[in-house]
Amino acid sequence: MVHLELVTLSGVKFRQQVYEVQLPTTEGIIGVFKDHSPLVAMAAPGVIKVRHKAGEPDDLQDFIATNGGVIEVGDDNIRVLVDEADLADEINEKEVEEAHARALKLRSEAKDQTSLDHAQSLIDRSSVRLQVANLKRRRRK
Repeated sequence: MVHLELVTLSGVKFRQQVYEVQLPTTEGIIGVFKDHSPLVAMAAPGVIKVRHKAGEPDDLQDFIATNGGVIEVGDDNIRVLVDEADLADEINEKEVEEAHARALKLRSEAKDQTSLDHAQSLIDRSSVRLQVANLKRRRRK
């Protein structure tokens, strides 16, 4: 087992002993198990997938939406430092769909690069949250 700690600006969001964690990094998705080599990496916007036990089916994993940050791995510990993170059960899919539509509208109405960048960041955030909501919905079937 490996100890996973997910820390946001508001404090510890997730802290558990787990079997495997899949993390989105700027270099691609990495899987971390017990005895993983130490590393520090930049987290990319994406879905953190948490498997609690060996052999656990994919539909029992926990899913967490994040928008980037820093990942530290060492001594069977994983620490993920992010501005914000949303556990699957915290995501209201209807609200996220509405936010996504508003972000797309903002992008289409952007008049300068700053406005365009802001809209794109909102689109990226809502896209990841929608992906987690979809994974959660599939898990319930």
